[in-house]
Amino acid sequence: MAAAPCGSACVAAPWGAAQRQAVKISVLNRMQQVSPHCVAGKVRRVTLPTSNIYSQNSLLLNLRPCKGSCQQRGSRLAVRAAAQDYYSVLGVSKGASKADIKSAYRKLARSYHPDVNKEPGAEQKFKEISNAYEVLSDDEKRSIYDKYGEDGLKGSNMGMGGFTDPADLFESLFSGMGMGGRSRGGSRSMATEGEDQIYNLVLNFKEAVFGVEKEIEISRLDTCGTCNGSGAKPGTTSSKCSTCGGQGQVVSAARTPLGVFQQVMTCSSCNGTGETNTPCSTCGGDGRVRKSKRINLKIPAGVDSGSRLRVRSEGNAGRRGGPPGDLFVAIDVLPDPVLKRDDTNILYTCKISYVDAILGTTVKVPTVDGSAELRIPPGTQPGTTLVMAKKGVPLLNKSNMRGDQLVKVQVEIPKKLSKDEKKLIEELADLSKAKVPNSQR
Repeated sequence: MAAAPCGSACVAAPWGAAQRQAVKISVLNRMQQVSPHCVAGKVRRVTLPTSNIYSQNSLLLNLRPCKGSCQQRGSRLAVRAAAQDYYSVLGVSKGASKADIKSAYRKLARSYHPDVNKEPGAEQKFKEISNAYEVLSDDEKRSIYDKYGEDGLKGSNMGMGGFTDPADLFESLFSGMGMGGRSRGGSRSMATEGEDQIYNLVLNFKEAVFGVEKEIEISRLDTCGTCNGSGAKPGTTSSKCSTCGGQGQVVSAARTPLGVFQQVMTCSSCNGTGETNTPCSTCGGDGRVRKSKRINLKIPAGVDSGSRLRVRSEGNAGRRGGPPGDLFVAIDVLPDPVLKRDDTNILYTCKISYVDAILGTTVKVPTVDGSAELRIPPGTQPGTTLVMAKKGVPLLNKSNMRGDQLVKVQVEIPKKLSKDEKKLIEELADLSKAKVPNSQR
């Protein structure tokens, strides 16, 4: 319901399609009673955006006065629509339960959230839904709203809810439900998983290639045997935390020119448990103590520097009965002075004389399996790569499959020759020169 003066006239009307027509007729009739000449004026309807003065469905009747006695009575008549009904915004009845209101909000918020709905007006609709839910979900605010409406909330200095950003309200309901909400702390009775541990293990070249069994010693947090992980001194009882009232969280609020900002934080007095107790003398209230443990590891063949092995449930113990974390073993492999590794292949450089390169030969080369013979075919050119099949690294988790060893041939040319060697080379050069003309004939 709203009213606005027009000279000495006052018009009041509830809002709606039919009501707007009734308002126009009523205004015209009233203006005719004031001055019949005013009926000749043009009536113009304007829809204005939402603001503190006009709602989105406000009517603006601009009566242009005629010449004559009614000219001084010509004025602008603004008819303001009634405030939004929060129950209608959420689509629930005034007798709806909290559960019904919450369910309706969730359904609408999913549909109109700006991250989901990109249509024009969706963001404004989302704000209206959030404002409505914020009031109707609070018993005190809802009671004031039912009695006095939106003006009652403003008059009671309660504002339009405690959330400056409607997204905060959305996240407070959908946190942990896959709707992008931020985590705001856990329940005081919720068990928490233990932290993961990392252990750095150094292997030599062949241990990484063929795998090995290792016994390692780790230091980790284990469940306290004195308090059985509760953190409380045996024989004592826990009490509700006086700081957070047993919620495990505290809310701080700050009023700024932009509104009231709220922040939810884990209670520092109880560390989010919601309870206070006499701490265990063994673990100091943590429920865990540090212990050493020896673990046997089976390193698979084919690991390399940067490989990580996961050992389940060998990390730190969880709190309040939560599951333990995992142990991650980070592998670092020492290099071999002779053999090099390229993924599953082994690289080796073999040096031979120029005579062996010309005539061919058989040489022994080192491999990961030990020394092996390699045949150098006659006429091998410098830089030639020969393949020793299945002499490489086993594939990780497929030990029956192996890479190759790639042997690069490096031909050594002597810098100094004896007289006999020089004579033989010269004779060989003469034979080569004589061979060329004969081949050209």
